Amino acid sequence: MKGVELKKMIQELKLYNKTPDIDISAKRINTPEINRPALQLTGYLEHFANERVQIIGYVEYTYLLHLDREEKLKAFERFVSSKIPCIVFTTMTEPDEDMLNLANKYDVPILVTQNTTSAFMAEIIRWLGVQLAPCISIHGVLVDVYGEGILIMGESGIGKSEAALELIKRGHRLVSDDVVEIRRVSDVTLVGSAPDITRHFIELRGIGIIDVKTLFGVESVKNTQSIDLVIKLEEWNRDKEYDRLGMEEEYTEFLGNKVVCHSLPIRPGRNLAVIVEAAAVNHRQKKMGYNAAQELYRRVQENMAKKREEGDE
Repeated sequence: MKGVELKKMIQELKLYNKTPDIDISAKRINTPEINRPALQLTGYLEHFANERVQIIGYVEYTYLLHLDREEKLKAFERFVSSKIPCIVFTTMTEPDEDMLNLANKYDVPILVTQNTTSAFMAEIIRWLGVQLAPCISIHGVLVDVYGEGILIMGESGIGKSEAALELIKRGHRLVSDDVVEIRRVSDVTLVGSAPDITRHFIELRGIGIIDVKTLFGVESVKNTQSIDLVIKLEEWNRDKEYDRLGMEEEYTEFLGNKVVCHSLPIRPGRNLAVIVEAAAVNHRQKKMGYNAAQELYRRVQENMAKKREEGDE
């Protein structure tokens, strides 16, 4: 079933449920968009986005209070009877008894937040955008290395989890092992996380399952991380040409977004953790405008030009 559980939204955004008698266990939010009712409270319900979370701020609240009781009941009943998923009152506004009775009548949960309307709207749009973003699950390991999200991929048994464990021992953080859920939260950003059932666990062949959070502490794990770089581990093939300069970036694609990708050949004796650290720092350096391969190329060109000048003399 698609959508995000209303119960989860209440917990994550720290909302107070003013209608506890309504069963919210099966209620879900299916769109990241939100709506502030304006004309809807006056009775104009054409083009009403009733599938969205409805936000009532100070302006809407005071408008309802300025109506006499009969008009207020009529306006609010039109609104809550429109099959809306829930209503959130912001900026310290509180629904009165009439509003709560109508909400219970039409099975519409009423929630309250202490945040201001603008702050809460920004927060809920961001949160719903992540929760409802297009999502795929891939086989791999996601770690946070120096602030860069490194997705390590490769065939089973090639050493992804062992590399992640070594990185954790070196002070970096695990996001997910074995299965990574990738969400496309924007045209340029992919966010990875772990399934709830395997969060903070690593599988090591020959040892079994270990709980990283318990063994190494809360500073060794992270729940979500943007994916900045993909490293594909593969068995060394002496007949294959591997990139030794890195002049041109290679990319892999998830959900339509491209991510820089390095293919890393595996041989006995190679310290994967150190190589991943170097790749993370190098990638970060490129984002800051410095490319070591281009600098080497520039030096070679200058040296060749200098030798030509000396030869002409």
